[in-house]
Amino acid sequence: MEAHLKAPVAGKTCRQGQVARAMVPAAGRVANTKRAVTVMATPPEAPGAGTAAAPGDYKTSTGSAQSSGNVVPFPSPAVVKESGKGGKKMVPMDGNEATATIAYAVSDVSFIYPITPATNMGEFVDQWSAEGRTNVFGNVMSVTEMESETGAAGALHGALAAGALATTFTCSQGLLLMVPNMYKIAGELTPCVLHVTARALAKHALSIFGDHQDVMAVRQTGWAMLCSHSVQEAHDLALVSHLATLRASVPFLHFFDGFRTSHEINTVNLIENEAIKAILAKPIYQDAIKHHRARALNPTHPHQRGTAQGPDVYFQCAEAANPFYDRAYDHVVAAMEEVSAVTGRVYKPYEYVGAPDADKLIVLMGSGSAAVEEAVNYLNAQGKKVGVLKIRLFRPWNSKTMLEQIPATVRKVCVLDRTKESGSAGEPLYQQVAMTLHEAEMADPSTPRRYIVGGRFGLASKEFLPSHAAAVFENLDAKKPMRDFSVGIVDDVTRRSLPDSKWLPLGTSTLPKGTFECLFWGMGSDGTVGANKEAIKIIASSAGMSAQAYFSYDAHKSGGVTVSHLRFGPSEIGSPYLVQQADYLAVNHQSYMAKYDTLASLKPGGVLVLNTVFTTPESLGKYLPDKVKKQIAALKPQLYVVDAQSVAKASGLGKHVNMVMQTVFFNLSGVLPMEKAIALLKKSITKAYERKGPEVVAKNHAAVDLAVAALKKIDIPASWAALPTKVVNPNPPAKEKTSRWEFIETVAKPMLALEGDKLPVSVFSPEGFVPPGTTVIEKRAIAAQVPIWKSENCTQCNICAFVCPHAAIRPALASPSDLAGAPSTFTSIQAKGPGMGDLKYRIQVSPFDCTGCDLCTHACPDDALKSVPINSVLEVEATNWDFAGTLPARTDIMDKATVKGSQLQPPLMEFSGACEGCGETPYVKLLTQLFGDRLIIANATGCSSIWGGSAPSNPYTTNADGYGPAWANSLFEDNAQFGFGIAMGTVQRRKTLRKHVKEVLAVEMEKMPLTFGLRNALTRWEEHFDEPEVANVVAKELQPLLEREKDVHPMIKQLYDERDMLHKASIWIVGGDGWAYDIGFGGLDHVLASGENVNILVLDTEVYSNTGGQRSKATPKSAVAKFAAGGKERPKKDLGAIAMSYGDVYVASTSLHANYGQVTKAMAEAEKYSGVSLVLAYAPCIMHGISTGMCSAIDESKQAVETGYWPLYRYNPAIKEDATHHRFQLDAKKLKGDVEEWMSHENRFNILERKNPEVAHKLHHEVDDAVHERFDRMKHMAAGGHLEAGSPPPAPVPAAEHDHGHVHNPKEGGCGCH
Repeated sequence: MEAHLKAPVAGKTCRQGQVARAMVPAAGRVANTKRAVTVMATPPEAPGAGTAAAPGDYKTSTGSAQSSGNVVPFPSPAVVKESGKGGKKMVPMDGNEATATIAYAVSDVSFIYPITPATNMGEFVDQWSAEGRTNVFGNVMSVTEMESETGAAGALHGALAAGALATTFTCSQGLLLMVPNMYKIAGELTPCVLHVTARALAKHALSIFGDHQDVMAVRQTGWAMLCSHSVQEAHDLALVSHLATLRASVPFLHFFDGFRTSHEINTVNLIENEAIKAILAKPIYQDAIKHHRARALNPTHPHQRGTAQGPDVYFQCAEAANPFYDRAYDHVVAAMEEVSAVTGRVYKPYEYVGAPDADKLIVLMGSGSAAVEEAVNYLNAQGKKVGVLKIRLFRPWNSKTMLEQIPATVRKVCVLDRTKESGSAGEPLYQQVAMTLHEAEMADPSTPRRYIVGGRFGLASKEFLPSHAAAVFENLDAKKPMRDFSVGIVDDVTRRSLPDSKWLPLGTSTLPKGTFECLFWGMGSDGTVGANKEAIKIIASSAGMSAQAYFSYDAHKSGGVTVSHLRFGPSEIGSPYLVQQADYLAVNHQSYMAKYDTLASLKPGGVLVLNTVFTTPESLGKYLPDKVKKQIAALKPQLYVVDAQSVAKASGLGKHVNMVMQTVFFNLSGVLPMEKAIALLKKSITKAYERKGPEVVAKNHAAVDLAVAALKKIDIPASWAALPTKVVNPNPPAKEKTSRWEFIETVAKPMLALEGDKLPVSVFSPEGFVPPGTTVIEKRAIAAQVPIWKSENCTQCNICAFVCPHAAIRPALASPSDLAGAPSTFTSIQAKGPGMGDLKYRIQVSPFDCTGCDLCTHACPDDALKSVPINSVLEVEATNWDFAGTLPARTDIMDKATVKGSQLQPPLMEFSGACEGCGETPYVKLLTQLFGDRLIIANATGCSSIWGGSAPSNPYTTNADGYGPAWANSLFEDNAQFGFGIAMGTVQRRKTLRKHVKEVLAVEMEKMPLTFGLRNALTRWEEHFDEPEVANVVAKELQPLLEREKDVHPMIKQLYDERDMLHKASIWIVGGDGWAYDIGFGGLDHVLASGENVNILVLDTEVYSNTGGQRSKATPKSAVAKFAAGGKERPKKDLGAIAMSYGDVYVASTSLHANYGQVTKAMAEAEKYSGVSLVLAYAPCIMHGISTGMCSAIDESKQAVETGYWPLYRYNPAIKEDATHHRFQLDAKKLKGDVEEWMSHENRFNILERKNPEVAHKLHHEVDDAVHERFDRMKHMAAGGHLEAGSPPPAPVPAAEHDHGHVHNPKEGGCGCH
């Protein structure tokens, strides 16, 4: 029976341990002293105030929420929405959605561009716009994706100049690209809000995680800066920002911590649109909007802006804006009061929390303030006198109000900055506070002198715990506190880090009473994260609890480790840090138990659920390492096992165990009655997966139904407690103490074990450099099934190795003597082909490195591979792989510029962190097999820079001579220029070296007594220095010769010092379509026009894969992508045609999966061509949603080529045109099949078909027509004709050429043949 509680009396304790909130008068919760602030851009505020919402009542079940299968009971208070005015709408959402909700409601237009972690805000507004959602003005927001953040800022500026209310979303390097326009917008006193998920900047390394480096880099642009400290604040202060910018005519940068706030899901009390409308209906806002629109560019009342000014007036004009900034603070306060009036939540620009007589104070901005507040509450309860000052408004700064918030008793102050400003006297917030305190003391000698220090915390989302805050207070308690310190890391180089706290030891909980914590260890792309997002929303929405969820990831793409951190309970949860002691721990992959310390955060006596095939105490005991068993025995958890993989397989979900594990969680947790939980879970499944079709929904529902029956409780054997412990290291030991292996031991292994937080400063290279080949130790063993070789069927084509995305399957050649020590299972057959002699051949897989994508088994034309469960062959095939690695590489038997020959070259890119079945990695792997020992790669930021360059994992390795790809990433937008600069610098250095060689050879022999061998080698090198086939062979000869004779003469010593330039490098500029087609296109076009000898490889997934699948200009018409929720209506950019228009650029369009030989030939031709070359590479991606999975990417690619969707061609300017030889060569000369039928295999096209069949049908027809027109045009070009893109095709090609059975005749409104 439920009891309805009346509004509690302030100060008394409610049921379930809840503390009553103070009652607020109906006139408003805030003592709202009205201001009349006159400004130049907007009229004074009109009288009137909003009405506060009354506090919500609670209802709670008097019975237990525990079902028969539950093991943990929960109280379940539920907020009851009040009837009438001022009711609350509590919704679980992350900071991005909370912010975007407000931005959409109050803006006319938005210009967006994807950048993590701000991308989601753009996705939300694009989706809502596509759905026709109206804002508070009754309009649908206009949302446009731009080519870059520079473009977004320019368009934003333009829309503002046109009088629109405009906004955008960005962070990090994207924010820096907006700086020029930020100055312009501020200089023109234009109301605008820019929402920023504050993020680290790319310095010694790229980091997508949160800190304040980016926002502090733009603090001088003239924008007001308002910081939100939580998900709820991100929602509320987003509105404050939009209101304040209208009032003040100063643009606002509203920021909150990237990931920690942007991606944290929490229970948010939404501000309804009606409440926003009521605020905006006030005269001050109506007049401000009218004023903004009135000053727009308009020929009916023209004016000029953006003029050039000289030294006579520029200074004065800049100072003329001072009154706006002087009054902006009061406008922010007024806007906060108006928002508080409708929400009941009180905000101040500077807010003190703590003891009223505190003697020590921490000052900071952002989510870290909640951790400090927890420490303050804990320490004050222990008798300390401490406090925290939360800074929300950083610009404009108000010294007077800030000082008023500090208790007069404070004598020591520490300012914490979430940024680092190298070489400065202190970080920005510290300098601001220090200046304020110093000026106050100078102005009033009676003011108490305060000792102030500064420190840094939380860079790139480094954990910041209440115990770290306590350590800061302890530092202040010292007689001489440390200055310029760091907290949360161990700095054993400059000794500037604080020690662990003694006042608040690690492991001491400061969470609200009754908070329940959960951890779920999952694998990227297995659905664990998505399922937990749905679970926390179910709990928050239906169990009536406060809820919080946050998700951490390792450096890999699909297949990496994910950890979901969930909290829920009866009180508000704001703890901005990872779960420290879990009541419930689920490990969704059994291999994690041995590889990672998964039990480190399990509370003693908590619940442990393990997904494993070993579901009896005996089998589980044999599988688990002794160390883990002893940990389990010590923790004494309630241990459950479930073979979720079998359930998922029986349900048709393959490896996706997420819904099985979620059902188990609801069954064991008791957070909801099981019947209700199942119904809600199925409802969330339908909502989450309906875009993927009803079959996917049905499979997930089936998994839910089957899950509980597979759950088993295990009694922990007493013998486990007495087991001896020993270090378990699944990775091979270091081979030698070189820089590479030292790095692997001291840095890579701890990071790969997810222990990187414990590493001290001293083990790192300050430049961020990483040695080659570190992925060799990872041995993730993430595949459910791996291929084994059926030698009797094998024709030795090497196609399996050619298509493998991770270089995990390779051919091996061995002489009879090589096989003398081979394992008995290392069977082989006679090698076929010229030059093979008595060599034996074998195909070998690495089961630890295979990701189980099954591409090789699908590609094999001879049924020579069979997928089997990994457990059945792991030990045997791992031993065989290790032996295969000892065999000598035989690289000179076949031409490496062939399919088979290329795979006899060791891949110098192996075991990357790419998704299983990745369409990008085979191209880059092939690149390393063709040119790897002389390869330099400039890699654009994107998928290929993440799977190819996420520390400590470097998949680029070396050959037996120590030569291999040199790889670097600069930024996203500048990769073409970066690579071009590498090429020009390399060419210049080699020219200088050649000049020095010529000078040596010009010296008479008696004056420089060189050996004949050295002089001869130098002569040959000089004659062929630009021919790698000769020069690089001679370069190897020269190395020992120069070593021996370097002291003969200073000029020889100079050549010795420059000897690393003897090799002619092959320079490749590599990146995805987001870079090449969009943000980097300007630079790419400049390089195409340069005529220099550089090579460009575009890995075209037709979508921004790295940021989650947003539209690029490579996205095909009709495809649904993020930022194109209603289907893309414009055709794909023809980058190949653009490049060919220069006439002297080598261009190839390739599809590795569709034509192995063509891509090999194209790469060889491109590298050989003396000029700019561009290779376009069709790369199937998991984002395409291939209906039968990425294992079918080969069939999909072949059909894409056969239907003409993706043409195969090569344009070689080196060919001299005549009657029989043509520069343009069409390599797929005949169309076969139907484009629309091919589209039906991919969810990116099917979404629109399900959502809007009529539009989809029209757009698909248009794509089909365009494909055939392009094919006709290319046939004409291949015959020697010259036809520009967009021109009408020549006479129709005969039906046989199209293989349709009729003549293709495009008609208006679509092709008439389908």
